[in-house]
Amino acid sequence: MAGRGGFGVDITRPWRDPEDRASGVGLRPPGAEHAVTEQAMAFAAAALTAVYVLSADGDELRLTETAGGPRALYGLPTSYPLAGRSPVADAFRTGRPQWSTSAKLAVYGENAQRALPADMSLGALPLGADGRRLGCLVVVYPGDGFDAEQRNFLELYADQIAAQLKAGSQVGGGAPGRTGPLSVLRSALDHLHVGSFTLVLSTGRIDADAQLLELVDIAPDAFDGRVETLLAHTVPEDLPALMSIVEPGQLSLGSRDLEFRIRRPGGELRWLRLCCRIQGDAVGTPERLLGLVADASYLRPTADEVSRVQRLSAALANAMTVRDVGLVVTAALREPLGADRVALAELEGDRLVMTALAPPEPGAWPGMWRSEWRSEWPDVPIRALPTLETALREGRICLLPPGGGLEPGLAGMGAGGLAVLPLPAQGRVVGVGLVGWEEPHEFSPEERSLLTATAGLVGQALMRAHAYDAEHELATMLQRSLLPRRLPGLPGGVAVARYLPAMSGLEVGGDWYDVIPLPNGHVALVIGDVQGHSAGAATIMGQIRTAIRAYAVEGHPPDVVLCLANRLLVGMETELFATCAYVELDMEEGDAWFVRAGHPPPLLRHPDGSTEEVAVEGGPPLGVVADAEFALTAVGLAPGTVLALLTDGLVESASLSLEDGLRRVRGALSEADPSDAGRLADSLLGDLSRRDDDVALLLLRYDGMKVRPIRAGWAVWRLPDAVMHARRFTARTLRSWRVAEEADMVLLVVSELVTNALVHTQGPVRLDLTLAGDRLRVAVSDSSPRAPAKPVLVDWESTGGRGLLLVEAMSAAWGSVPVSGGKQVWSEVVVATHRTDDPDPGTGGSPGTDGGTGGRAGTDTGTDPGTGGAAVAG
Repeated sequence: MAGRGGFGVDITRPWRDPEDRASGVGLRPPGAEHAVTEQAMAFAAAALTAVYVLSADGDELRLTETAGGPRALYGLPTSYPLAGRSPVADAFRTGRPQWSTSAKLAVYGENAQRALPADMSLGALPLGADGRRLGCLVVVYPGDGFDAEQRNFLELYADQIAAQLKAGSQVGGGAPGRTGPLSVLRSALDHLHVGSFTLVLSTGRIDADAQLLELVDIAPDAFDGRVETLLAHTVPEDLPALMSIVEPGQLSLGSRDLEFRIRRPGGELRWLRLCCRIQGDAVGTPERLLGLVADASYLRPTADEVSRVQRLSAALANAMTVRDVGLVVTAALREPLGADRVALAELEGDRLVMTALAPPEPGAWPGMWRSEWRSEWPDVPIRALPTLETALREGRICLLPPGGGLEPGLAGMGAGGLAVLPLPAQGRVVGVGLVGWEEPHEFSPEERSLLTATAGLVGQALMRAHAYDAEHELATMLQRSLLPRRLPGLPGGVAVARYLPAMSGLEVGGDWYDVIPLPNGHVALVIGDVQGHSAGAATIMGQIRTAIRAYAVEGHPPDVVLCLANRLLVGMETELFATCAYVELDMEEGDAWFVRAGHPPPLLRHPDGSTEEVAVEGGPPLGVVADAEFALTAVGLAPGTVLALLTDGLVESASLSLEDGLRRVRGALSEADPSDAGRLADSLLGDLSRRDDDVALLLLRYDGMKVRPIRAGWAVWRLPDAVMHARRFTARTLRSWRVAEEADMVLLVVSELVTNALVHTQGPVRLDLTLAGDRLRVAVSDSSPRAPAKPVLVDWESTGGRGLLLVEAMSAAWGSVPVSGGKQVWSEVVVATHRTDDPDPGTGGSPGTDGGTGGRAGTDTGTDPGTGGAAVAG
């Protein structure tokens, strides 16, 4: 509590024993009452203190005691009518302290203290005990407002005065201005255990009263008036702070305060608080130091409070998110304090965003809160709660007693008392806690200390949880962008995947999975794990996943795909490596080809419920050896088989070996019902609420195709009539597949795609037709990697450039994909077919069997007797 150079409360203290006055060097003589008065003033930092109590008829507050300067000098009346407007009457009616400057007093008009100087402030603190209002303490302070430490001390002082009034220590018949040996002001100060001293800077001699010597455990006859005697009882760690007060370079007129510890004879520590003021001579040279030392035990929590704060601190340390912090705070405050309502809110602009409410039911909260209920919690404007807005602006705890005349938004929260806890963090208020009681509630000093400690802890925890939530959101967004948004639908099977981030560190890692549809009814399943758990690992993961997908779509076999990915990772010159398992599966036949690069083995669940690890010969992790080779393992899958690919986070940890983890997963895989692939994946995850590594799981239930696609292929030779023969082949195939209505449309698409391949590329050209259900796919492959470009603008007088526009118009979907050494342009046409699974073997043609003839590419061959159509140039 820093004083501001003013006068103090004139409180004289009777000597505890008449012998103390003459015994012991350094004890203050009884004639030094003026010095005692100044020292008390330094601690209380008040120019005048007065006590007003409720009159017998209950209509006014009457002055019973003053200390300090003349009352008339500051315009304090002998009574305050409760029906009038004044800070004292308002403090009594509302039960809340009123802190007023001279400018603020002007709004009270004629009832204000007109004689109060412009540079003075007035504080009015209600006095009450056990729910009964007794009066008010009025403090006049020389300065522009009271700081937080002064307010805290004066509130504690008012509590002690109220206790003295309740105990009947006031005497004198209520005579105005009475002071005496049993005054409540002095008795309350005695109860706070305050001692005083005077240090003469030129000689180093110190005069101390008996109360100070009692606080530092020095017998009066053992004190020799030396500073060293007092400092000898101080804990060594606190000596530098004490000595800094009287260092020559630090001496300045004004007030200083600090807390320090002394060690008592039994070894226990006692906290003391020093408040001092350096006085100077006529020219301003520091001459003596006046000080008060108070027992600061009331500022230190008791053993029970320490355990509460320690438990709260430990719980908040484990609270990761803002929601977790809210749950911890409500549990720590509501039941231990017997509160009826607890709310925790964050400060966002001019609104309070609730993060926790206890009880959570809307009906338990005031009507204004219910009207602002947005979703799960309300979102309340601060401007509607002026009391709360003031507490947040001042940043200090506000304890509101029953019947305080609160606004409706707060009155319904605690009719018996309300605690408003601004939550400080990093030099600003980040939120507020509200604790309310229905029955009348008295706030003890111990409870105030607990609430103060709680507010500081919760504010820091909220900031930490905010950072975690932001980090989690960033990690989730990054991970979601690097993993597939959804898995494709597969003919003849169902694929599901699960990904769980680690619970420690940045929630983004290197685990990934992918499902890649391939031509001819094949699908590639990939799962992998990049070393490490960081944004760097996630970045490498995204690059490797993209590369493997590109190599797979190009048509490379599984072992070549991993070889190419391995060389890419080695060439990236990163210190990270990756493990990977890759499977290519023929969805028609059930044939699977496995490759493994330092990854846990795939698992199979057979239709009879038995499980096995696929014996795949493993190669080194990707990115370790540039010329590494990866063995290929072929396995046949029966319909009903479940294939499981997983990362080591699921089967290995500090407390679980890889063998035991695989055994556990195999057991869960065997017992689970494979009819629901999603539930099957969830059952394999088990209880992973605490995990140190990412977990990725990819499941495929292979059902087999009930209706298999029909395929036919044609190798197009570069002869003048190649397009005509490609159309004839297509026409024969469509007749055998009983596709009639869309035949002309399909023939037009074939003509355009084959013509473009022959005209714009070199090397072999191949035509593939596939009928799957109601979709007919036309695919033309060539050796050029350059994708076809649809013209943006076509001159209708030109003779070319319309081919791809025609294909787009005729197709339900079309596109181009890279294949090994070239590309494949494809088109899908919806057909109405009465297909047969036993086509005429003489019409379909196999690859390269009917390539002895060809048409003139790019020319109009007229009527084709085999098809009834014309070959149109692209």
